[in-house]
Amino acid sequence: MTTRLTVAQALVRFLTAQHTERDGERHRLIGATWGIFGHGNVAGIGQALVEYAGVMPYHQGRNEQSMVHAAVGYARQCGRLATHAVTTSIGPGATNLVTGAALATVNHLPVLLLPGDVFATRPADPVLQQLEVPYAGDVSVNDTLRPVSRYFDRITRPEQLIPSALAAVRVLTDPVETGAVTLALPQDVQAEAYDWPEEFFAERVWTVRRPGPDPAELARAAAAVRAARRPLLVAGGGVRHSRAEAALAAFAEATGIPVASTQAGKGALRYDHPQDVGGIGHTGTATADELARAADLVIGVGTRFTDFTTASGTLFQHPGVRFLHLNIAPHDAHKLAALPLVADARTGLEELTGALAPYRTDGAYRDAYTAAKEHWERRVDACFASPDPDARPTQPQVLGALDALVDESDIVINAAGSLPGDLHKLWRARSRDQYHLEYGYSCMGYEIPAALGVKLAAPEREVWALVGDGTYLMLPTEIVTAVQEGIAIKVLLVQNHGYASIGGLSEAVGGERFGTAYRFRTEEGTYTGAPLPVDLATNAASLGMRVLRAGSVRELRAALAEARTADTPTCVYVETETSDTVSGAPEAQAWWDVPVAASATRTPAVTAREQYERHVSTRRRHL
Repeated sequence: MTTRLTVAQALVRFLTAQHTERDGERHRLIGATWGIFGHGNVAGIGQALVEYAGVMPYHQGRNEQSMVHAAVGYARQCGRLATHAVTTSIGPGATNLVTGAALATVNHLPVLLLPGDVFATRPADPVLQQLEVPYAGDVSVNDTLRPVSRYFDRITRPEQLIPSALAAVRVLTDPVETGAVTLALPQDVQAEAYDWPEEFFAERVWTVRRPGPDPAELARAAAAVRAARRPLLVAGGGVRHSRAEAALAAFAEATGIPVASTQAGKGALRYDHPQDVGGIGHTGTATADELARAADLVIGVGTRFTDFTTASGTLFQHPGVRFLHLNIAPHDAHKLAALPLVADARTGLEELTGALAPYRTDGAYRDAYTAAKEHWERRVDACFASPDPDARPTQPQVLGALDALVDESDIVINAAGSLPGDLHKLWRARSRDQYHLEYGYSCMGYEIPAALGVKLAAPEREVWALVGDGTYLMLPTEIVTAVQEGIAIKVLLVQNHGYASIGGLSEAVGGERFGTAYRFRTEEGTYTGAPLPVDLATNAASLGMRVLRAGSVRELRAALAEARTADTPTCVYVETETSDTVSGAPEAQAWWDVPVAASATRTPAVTAREQYERHVSTRRRHL
């Protein structure tokens, strides 16, 4: 039997019938579709969404990039078992997807992109917004999505959709290959009718695999752990994607091995778990980084070992340090010349725990990292403390006020600026999914749209988007979406008059904070004058959000408490103290490689180069 539908109608109907399943838990793969309509999708996908409005929810976005961020936030909160689709017009609507697609793919988070495309039949050539490529007739701006997609296809014939749609879902549900999936849809093909086999619309359940380790690899891994005297485990985002938190806790408790975490892995153990030693790397804790420097075995679980984690190759300093990488992706399992343990994080941890029994680290080692952990917690307390509740808060004091308010049900979201460093060092994660940092791509503007996606996935929980002034100015427009759809996210907007993180980096590498402050231009051509008279609180209010202003620590505490109980989108706005005499978060505990000018006449750059060369000399190639 066949059913006559347009290509767009067939695609939407097909998507409503796709499900994932893992450990007996089933989800509909595509929970909703985000869209901004124009020529290229209004008469195709737009009409199909009207046709199937009863089974495919629709969310209206304001920016194409932010719609992808919302879908990614939803996917991460759902443990990659569900995601959203995003549809756009051709031209700028489509190219606005590129940044969001890169973020999704870098972080191994599934999202389905459905950009409109130029006419396949070319009755008019060029059409509005078409980029002409003289040397190739089959190229459009949508090809910019190829390098940032895990799967890409252009549907130029109706019957092509059947294998392509199935391939797209295979990639979306693959725990190794998942990321952005793009089906470019020429606008004439979207509206073309075809007789579809009924089997295409049958319900399908895609099992998300949990592959176990190879027995020989498992034996080598267990032997390496038994031989270690100062092992350290580094938990990455793969622990959370696999829902391996309980297996990690069991491993840590059985072995006594301390657990540090990347930005994506923070929260895999609660902050007060005896084996949790906090964030690692450039933005890590002194406890974790000192353990890393002395570790003779580093056990990576679900981490890509980026430069922030390894301190650009300078962190792991033990002369005989070895690496053991438990990762579902062979590409990551072999990094740093590691012993690979290719497996799902939960399955691998469970089998490794069993293979190690009755191994346990030395008591003196456990006592040492326990004492160091307690010392660091006292430093966190000092950063959070507010001696004068009527004073303007520092950024760590802002985090301290929120830390004192939330419980394990709250979710905090951040991605860029100075906040990720402070959060990685200071935040006390109380549940496996409370800490939501997008740091694989560290994309400014991610926070507010991602909060929408997370809140849609977990409507019963309080969701906080922690936003600096720089990232707020990138993508504030989804506030309108939150207001329109009644999505009661909470935005904590921190004003420090510029790019604080890059300003500090600029100063450290001899750039003298050039171009990083939001200030008037002086006669000398610098931007060191008075702060701009920009009122971001009023801006947020003009977009429909309820705004609570806080001028002091005391007012901040009251505003946060009021916002937390609000049932409408609410913003807490606070300007932080940025004086050099005011204590902030502890400085970076490890280096990060940002090349410094090798030749300069200005003293700051010359001095920075000398320091750079000292750090570079400690870099190691782990072979």
